Amino acid sequence: MLFSFRIEGVREKRWLYSIMIFVLLLSSAIVLIKGHYFLLGDLYKPNNDDVKYIQSAKLLINEGVLAYNSGEEPSTFIMPLFPIMLAGFMKVFGQGDAAIVAFRLFQCLQQAASIYFIYIIARYMFNSRAAIIACIISALYWPDYFSSGVILTESTFRLAILVLIAISIKAVQHRGAGWYVFIGVMVAFAAYFKPHASLYPAIFLVLWWKERYSFREMVRSMMYIGAAYIVCLVPWWIRNWLTFHQFIIFTTSGGSPFLLGTRIDWNLPSADFFKLYPQYDPKTVFEGSDSNAVAKGLDILKYGFTYEPLKYLHWYTIGKFYNLYMIPYYWRPIWPFGKSLMFGIQYVLVWVSLLGLVWAMIRQSFAKMLPVLLTLCYFTVIYVPFVAFSRYGYPNMVLFIMFAAYLIDQLLNLKKKRSLIER
Repeated sequence: MLFSFRIEGVREKRWLYSIMIFVLLLSSAIVLIKGHYFLLGDLYKPNNDDVKYIQSAKLLINEGVLAYNSGEEPSTFIMPLFPIMLAGFMKVFGQGDAAIVAFRLFQCLQQAASIYFIYIIARYMFNSRAAIIACIISALYWPDYFSSGVILTESTFRLAILVLIAISIKAVQHRGAGWYVFIGVMVAFAAYFKPHASLYPAIFLVLWWKERYSFREMVRSMMYIGAAYIVCLVPWWIRNWLTFHQFIIFTTSGGSPFLLGTRIDWNLPSADFFKLYPQYDPKTVFEGSDSNAVAKGLDILKYGFTYEPLKYLHWYTIGKFYNLYMIPYYWRPIWPFGKSLMFGIQYVLVWVSLLGLVWAMIRQSFAKMLPVLLTLCYFTVIYVPFVAFSRYGYPNMVLFIMFAAYLIDQLLNLKKKRSLIER
């Protein structure tokens, strides 16, 4: 079966468009009613990521300076596209609440658009009914509505991942240059939010091998992806060179995700670590810049895997997975689901998804699932050495949901067969 962006059947269209409209209307109503309830920080104090993004957008409009966490001095603390998007809305709607409301509604549109991509990807992997079930689960997944209201990158990044998966499937099947150029553009687009998306094309080595690409086809396709990616990133590199007189590929920051990733449940290393490494102080070990952070992190890991191997092995496997996926990205509860209830729902949903994934591996075409499985693995493994928490795991939850939908679809089939036998 070839992958298609088209929705053919009348019944399919009716179900899909109804769910998309439902998501758009409900998410819009929630963000309009709740308003600044979704703010994580204070608009007048740069004390959280969302208000820092808003402050950066205003500075960009008023001073022409791209800065984050550096007052009015230019910085490369974050990638630039999100504050640029916010600044675009402020240009149109002003720098008050209207722009923030408009941006939240834009995120509601993104959530509705995601439903379409969920459908066409799940339909390709499984069937139309499983795809509709995936869309329904997503429409009832309450963290999506939190994501619509909070001013962070996750709604946009999730949609970018879904688009990447869809065009990746199409590109591998079609083998056309245009599709691979599109992939390069989309990888760059995603990297302008989260730099770690840049290595996503590595999954094509497996996809090309599975589709029996020749070595020449592989090289040519990767060149199309690379050329498009480089062209898109060049403006950022030029800006950094002209501003800081050095080549900065992505960002520079005052903290290290690698070093912070060694903190087990945000705790300090054991007291014995500081006895063995007296050059570090419990009060300052996680402070400072990137320059010596890697060395600190490696020392912590060396100590941990030498003297507390089970503890650190658990943290870098089950612990990271738990923090990414078992805890919902749901920092502002929305009626009728409180945080504790949503925690329980998340736990059940992930387990059902994992059961569905195992069952699909047994019963379904592995080749059709491969793009989603590789994407899920990539955006999980990439966080293991670094900070891993629910915000970073949220974009992947939509992929888990597809496997939960497949399991439900199979159970419905089993129930139908039993009913026919009993007759």
